[in-house]
Amino acid sequence: MTTRQGLVAFLLFGISIGAASQTLDDEAVSWLQQYIQIDTINPPGNETRAVDFLAAIFEAEGIEYETAESAPGRGNIWARLEGGDEPGLILLQHSDVVPANEEFWTIPVLSGAIRDGFILGRGARDMKGLGTLQLATFLALHRSGVALNRDIILLASADEEAGGFYGVGWLIENRPEIFEDIGILLNEGGGASRVGQQTVFSVEVTQKVPVWLKLYAIDTPGHGSSPRTTSSVTRIVQSLDIILRNPFKPRIIRPVAEYFSQLAVSMDEEWARYYADISAAIELPGFVEKLHETRPSHNSLIRDTCSITRMRGSSKINVVPPTAWAELDCRILPDKPPEQFINELSELIRHTGVEIQTIMAFTPAISNTNTRLFNAINSVTQELHPGSRVLPSVSTGFTDSHFTRDLGIISYGFNPLITNNGEHTGVHGNDEQVGESAFRRAVGDYYAVVRNVVID
Repeated sequence: MTTRQGLVAFLLFGISIGAASQTLDDEAVSWLQQYIQIDTINPPGNETRAVDFLAAIFEAEGIEYETAESAPGRGNIWARLEGGDEPGLILLQHSDVVPANEEFWTIPVLSGAIRDGFILGRGARDMKGLGTLQLATFLALHRSGVALNRDIILLASADEEAGGFYGVGWLIENRPEIFEDIGILLNEGGGASRVGQQTVFSVEVTQKVPVWLKLYAIDTPGHGSSPRTTSSVTRIVQSLDIILRNPFKPRIIRPVAEYFSQLAVSMDEEWARYYADISAAIELPGFVEKLHETRPSHNSLIRDTCSITRMRGSSKINVVPPTAWAELDCRILPDKPPEQFINELSELIRHTGVEIQTIMAFTPAISNTNTRLFNAINSVTQELHPGSRVLPSVSTGFTDSHFTRDLGIISYGFNPLITNNGEHTGVHGNDEQVGESAFRRAVGDYYAVVRNVVID
């Protein structure tokens, strides 16, 4: 079946299921609004609330499902459509969302309301919007009754926003059967943007590796009126100053070079010549500094980084404390093990007497693009959006895909929802939102991609 035939079949199917009520995109909008209104802010998570929401939908559709709590209230849910012998496909989403300060929002944080053509609320983009696209596709395949060439699993997990240890990490250890005979996976991490008349779909194939560290210092305590030559606080300050004054040297890994060269096609002449050969550009005087100042997200793709995010010294202004600490959110390129990075950082600040403790460090992995799934993303999006391009990309953030890549599962971050250049998204910020019309179109686009992979 061609992509066009698959899409036509989908559109007819959408009309038929809504003969007396709604089309699939109508249902998806309603599901997203309800999903947003479920409080799964992490911490504490309470993802079992989302499990109950999805379970009710599965039951209404006659779909069997399983659930598991990794801790009280930390719910995970998965359902399977059985198919042929091809390696299975997982549609992975996380149901938790990050906190929000309602003081700076113009609507209630968990509103789910539609205003000026946008669906608003925490999680609209990260990632209940994409999760709802997955749900709509999963249900459409179930309702169609069409024979599948492989099993397809919809998995909604807990705790991604805090590292996934109560979600995918826990499931791999405690419910490994979910991931058996799985060959490919779709998750968050990618995106689609429209600049001028061209649409670019980025597909995340790897991500910078999070290495969260604590700098810890011990020294002699005392009265604030009698400062010593060193203290726990001054040791921490000295170590942080060294890190700030010694930014990590830029280096270009293959996926980044490919991503930049593809971006160059749509850029103005000045930036295009740099991006076309980013390996050479980083050697030019002043280029790295200019990139850091004007395009910080792209600067983060050419080097390891550390952000100083938390510090603690004394609990009283006139007391020199015996201990002090600072925490670093470091993200390293996936071409070396975290242990090497930590050793290099330890050597850099060795003479300060500060100890480095590892809070969290994942392993690096890259998914290749020589798959039917990646080819489907490429062919379907180009047919549905003529003139569009697909770019393999590297994420500066991390997702649960690092867990599944460690299992050898080809994992892509893909979201066909198109964002216009300059459009407010509010991801992890204020007034998080998705365009309703873009979301409705993405329902069909996501289905067309998945259908291309699971139906011969």
